[in-house]
Amino acid sequence: MLQVLVAGGYGRGSVRNYTMEMRLLFQYHHEKQVEQITDQDIMQYIVFIKTVHGVGRAKCRMVAQSCSFFFKHVIKKPFVLPSKLYPRKEFVLPAVMTEAEVKQLHQSITDVRQKAVIGLLYGAGIRLGELKNLKWIDIERLNNRLLIRQGKGNKDRYTLLPKTLVADLENYYRLCRSKTYLFESRQKKDSCTSLHERSLQLIVNNAMTHAGFVSGKYTAHTLRHSFATHLLDGGCDLHAIKTLLGHVKIETTMIYLHLQQSKLNNLVSPLDRLVIIAETPAHEPAS
Repeated sequence: MLQVLVAGGYGRGSVRNYTMEMRLLFQYHHEKQVEQITDQDIMQYIVFIKTVHGVGRAKCRMVAQSCSFFFKHVIKKPFVLPSKLYPRKEFVLPAVMTEAEVKQLHQSITDVRQKAVIGLLYGAGIRLGELKNLKWIDIERLNNRLLIRQGKGNKDRYTLLPKTLVADLENYYRLCRSKTYLFESRQKKDSCTSLHERSLQLIVNNAMTHAGFVSGKYTAHTLRHSFATHLLDGGCDLHAIKTLLGHVKIETTMIYLHLQQSKLNNLVSPLDRLVIIAETPAHEPAS
């Protein structure tokens, strides 16, 4: 399975998740040969992880997708994964910071590296993994844009480079002198290795805590959601936001319509309209 995934050019995340899910499934049904596992066995496993471990829809869907890939492309067994194995879709709005909260976060940062990390996540709307792989040569100052190489789905794209962040990045470079990646690991002095995603997330978490936010309330991905929502509030076109975020489908970007505040703030409830009309005094007849 690993060979098929690597040869097919799947991303590292997909390779890791697919192989891990199948390994756990095989451990659960250790008494059976792989060819003997049926859709009922898979359903039994999904029920187990839901009831015993309390996993959510995303985890169950990953198990179903991994099984579908394995049976279709690895052992090439005529197997169609029943749709009932996919849990019902949940609609949960992501957490988004207000502009005032982002300002509070930005003003509380004193560390140069923290300012660069937070500034890029919010100002460019990139993912944590994309920030990890960002190189100095990907910064195009003249065009005010960043080149995101092989983002999610192995696709290149451009996104915004905040003009106000350029000076912070220059200060950060003078301090760190990283060679290739913007954020490099200091464990190996002779090799250029990018900082791990967990380390970047820890930088964000520490900045959030220092700014006075409850631990765990906001994450690095919250800054990406806030980037998109605030762009939409500012009048940016939804398709432009889709391009900047690197979404494949416009439906993915449309979730930010539910988070948009500018239009909602101008709406008036029908009940309020009735009350306003009822309380408006009638004009007295002219004498």
